[in-house]
Amino acid sequence: MNIESIINNQKRENGGQRAWADGGMTASATAESSAIGAEVLKAGGNAIDALAAMQFALAVSEPFNTGLGSSGFIVYYDAKKQKTTVIQGHSKAPKSARKNVFVDEKEDVIPFLERSTPGTAVAIPGIIKAFDKAIKLYGKKTWEEALEPAIRLSKEGIKVNKTWVSGLQRFGNRLGKEGRAFFFPDDVPLAEGETAVNKELTRTLIELQQNGADSFYGGTIGKAIVEEVQKLKGCLELEDLAGYEAEVKAPLQAAYKGFDIVVPSPPNGGGFALLYMLKLLEQLNIGQYDVHSWEKYYLIAETLRVMTADKLAFMTDPDYYDIPIDGLLHPDYIKKRLKLYNFSFRNDQINPGNPWEFDRDKKPSGLKAQAVEVGSETTHFIAVDAEGNVAACTSSLEHTFGSGIMVPGYGFLLNNDMTDFDPSPGGINSVEPNKYPVSMKTPTLIFKDGRPFLTLGSPGGPTIVASVLQTIIHVINYGMDVKDAIEEPRIFNGTGPLIWWEDGFPEEAMQTLKKMNYQFDDIALAMGNVQAVMFDHQSNQLYGASDSSRPGIPVGVEKNEIQWNQ
Repeated sequence: MNIESIINNQKRENGGQRAWADGGMTASATAESSAIGAEVLKAGGNAIDALAAMQFALAVSEPFNTGLGSSGFIVYYDAKKQKTTVIQGHSKAPKSARKNVFVDEKEDVIPFLERSTPGTAVAIPGIIKAFDKAIKLYGKKTWEEALEPAIRLSKEGIKVNKTWVSGLQRFGNRLGKEGRAFFFPDDVPLAEGETAVNKELTRTLIELQQNGADSFYGGTIGKAIVEEVQKLKGCLELEDLAGYEAEVKAPLQAAYKGFDIVVPSPPNGGGFALLYMLKLLEQLNIGQYDVHSWEKYYLIAETLRVMTADKLAFMTDPDYYDIPIDGLLHPDYIKKRLKLYNFSFRNDQINPGNPWEFDRDKKPSGLKAQAVEVGSETTHFIAVDAEGNVAACTSSLEHTFGSGIMVPGYGFLLNNDMTDFDPSPGGINSVEPNKYPVSMKTPTLIFKDGRPFLTLGSPGGPTIVASVLQTIIHVINYGMDVKDAIEEPRIFNGTGPLIWWEDGFPEEAMQTLKKMNYQFDDIALAMGNVQAVMFDHQSNQLYGASDSSRPGIPVGVEKNEIQWNQ
C-alpha cells in the first residue's frame, strides 16, 4: 500500500490514546511521563531533552518496569544532519561474573525465580550513562533541567493504577525487604487510587541532579548499590560501575516494501530479528491475505519460529564472537529459509540454518545455541520535536520489579539483566565477564524517501519484536490507522508449538491452526505495550498513539505553544 493511502486511512481524532499536533509529540506508558516530555518540548527542549525527562519520570511513575537501575537502547534521528545513531545503555556482566553462576552443583539450571532475585542477577546498569551521554551530545537543556520535572513528580507522588496493582498481584513475590516495605506498606499492597510517595527516590533524584551521573557510577549512589548487591551474594564492584561507558553505535538498516527500517545493532537481538522477519514476510507477500485470516497468522507464527531458531544460534555480544549478520539478511539465505513454510502443518523441523556461507569474512564460534528464552517486562517511550528530531527508547529492569532488590535509602530497584544470558555455560549467549547479554529491545524508526514515517517500540521481553512486527505489518501492508494497528490482536510463539494470543484473536484462525498442530494457551494474554508516532508530512502533522494495555497516552504540542527563545 502506498504512503498516501496509509496517511489517508489515519483517523483524525484527538483524545483517549490518540493525539494530533504540529509542533511535537510524546508517547509513553504513563500519562505523567508523556505530559512531562511535552512540557520539556514546550519549554524549548528538543527530542533528547524530552526523552531524558521522560525516563526519569518513568522511574517515578512506572518503577517496577524501568528506573535508575535499568538498561536500554536510545535511537536518535538528527533531522538537520539526516543521521540516525544508537546510544547503547545496555547492561553488562561484572568483571568477576562466573560462567557457571546460574547452575547448581549438579550443573542443573537453577529455577528462574531463584536465579533472578539474588545479587548475582544484577548486571551493570546502563540507562543513566546513556542519557548522560545523549544530553551531552544532542540535548539543548542541561542534565539538571532534565531531572527537575521528575523530582517535582516524585515529591507529589503517583496515583496507583491498574498496572501497579496487576504487577503487585502477579510478581510481588519477587520483592526483597526494602522493596516490599515500599510496595506493601504495613504488609498490605498499595491499592488502586492510593497516592504512592517514595521519599527516598526523591532524595536520590536530587542527588543525581546535583552531582551528575558520576554519583551513580562511583559516588554515593554507586557505593550503596555495590554494598547491597554484595550483601546479597552478587559480584558487582565499584570498579564495574566506574568503568562502564554508554556506546554510540551505527544502527542496522534494511528495506521493506519501499520503506527503510532502522534499528539497533547487536548485542541488541530485537533489531536483527525484526529486519530478518520482515525480509521473510516481504517474499511471502503476507498482505495478500486478509488481516484476520489463518494464513496471515500462520505466516507470523512460522516466521517467529524460523527467526527464533537462528537468533538463539547466532546472536551474541559481537565484541566476543562473530555474528553472521550479513549472511542472515542475505537474499539467498532468505530464499533458503523460505523453503521451511508449507501452509499445511506446523513444520517441526525448524532448525538454525547456515548463514556463514553468505558471510565468509566471519568465523563461527563453535558454541552451542541458547536453548530457551524467558519473558520479561520493559517500557517504551518516544519524543519528536518541532524541528523533526526523533528520539525513542526502550528501557527495562528485565523482569517486573527487576531483581526485587531495592537499594536501601535510595528507593529504586536494580535490574536482573544477568538472566538475559543463557543460564547454561558454554553457549553463544552464556555468561562471561564484561559481556553484554542479548537483548530483544526493539526501538524502531521507519523512513520513506529519506523522511521519518513512523517510530514505534514495545515492552515484553521476547514478545517485543512480535508486537513491533505485527504493528508494522498492520500499517504498511494493510494500511490501518496506527491506533487500530496497535490494538489488532497479536500472537507470539518461540520455536515450539505453543502460541500466545490476545483477546479478539479470530476463532476460525485458531481452529485452523490447531488442526495444523499448533497449540494455544487456554486464556488470552495481553502482550506488549506499543507506543507509536506517525509523520504526516503533507499536512505537517504528527499522530501519536498508545496501547490500551497500559494507561499511557500520547501528548501533542502545537507550534504556538513552544517557547522558541529558550
